[in-house]
Amino acid sequence: MIELHQVSKWYGKTQVLDACSTRIAKGEVVVVCGPSGSGKSTLIKTINALEPFQQGEIFVDGIPVHAQGTDLPKLRSRVGMVFQHFELFPHLSVTENLTIAQIKVLGRSADEAKTRGLKMLNRVGLMAHKNKFPGQLSGGQQQRVAIARALSMDPIVMLFDEPTSALDPEMVGEVLEVMIALAAEGMTMVCVTHEMGFARKVGDRVIFMDVGGRILEDCSRDEFFGNPGARSARCRDFLDKILQH
Repeated sequence: MIELHQVSKWYGKTQVLDACSTRIAKGEVVVVCGPSGSGKSTLIKTINALEPFQQGEIFVDGIPVHAQGTDLPKLRSRVGMVFQHFELFPHLSVTENLTIAQIKVLGRSADEAKTRGLKMLNRVGLMAHKNKFPGQLSGGQQQRVAIARALSMDPIVMLFDEPTSALDPEMVGEVLEVMIALAAEGMTMVCVTHEMGFARKVGDRVIFMDVGGRILEDCSRDEFFGNPGARSARCRDFLDKILQH
């Protein structure tokens, strides 16, 4: 479903991705972790071309993201993205947030878009809030609306960029529950997160990145957590710190 070949990116003279390569199969859940500044968020944003890259190739469902002639808006409409800070339109109701992209990008009628949007809102357990505005919801509820909005577009892949890091601890669980349910349904997912409990529960694979944008580990969940002695020293140090909490 997703292939990255030797993807490198620079901001000026600073390299933020260093020859990153991986393949993600349909239905696979891949967790990307690592210290701050290791290029995790940049990596997943290159998958739907929100971040340009200078070297390498990326294919999503066979579509070359790197090719000049690729219809990037069409590609992005098939790749759901959930951000750290929700990115909902504050002046639109929940229902309007769920329908606007369906109408403008997919060309659905208002009725079609509303039916689909409310179905996804119900899926994340928030139907009772359909007429509210984002500011009237908790952070966890806003993030679940953001997930419902992405799902309304019928994505073939879902990308999550630290979806729980801006939430109060007691709201993290309600968002992770939705993500766990999505994984159980076979959605292809790439998730940048520090939630190691989530990684252990639903991750098929774990990618560990280090400062400078290098992929140091790309292995199964069981290898990553169950065989720390085989991991790089940098990865072991990261796990020692993060698993103590």
